[in-house]
Amino acid sequence: MARVTIEDCLRRVQNRFLLVHAVTRRVRQMRQNAQYLGGSPQGEDIIIALREIAVGKINIEDKESEDQQEK
Repeated sequence: MARVTIEDCLRRVQNRFLLVHAVTRRVRQMRQNAQYLGGSPQGEDIIIALREIAVGKINIEDKESEDQQEK
């Protein structure tokens, strides 16, 4: 994937708020020596995290919507 856009990521994530939290969580993991889920780590951590989300290597669940479904 040459370019990653927010729209690519929003196909996997329900809203931008969750996307921001998922990216920040993933960047923190990578900076604490977590393995990269994609190929070679070329670029900044934020771009790599966005690529992983856009490709579907990271599963993001909204706990709030899960709670509402259980009720």
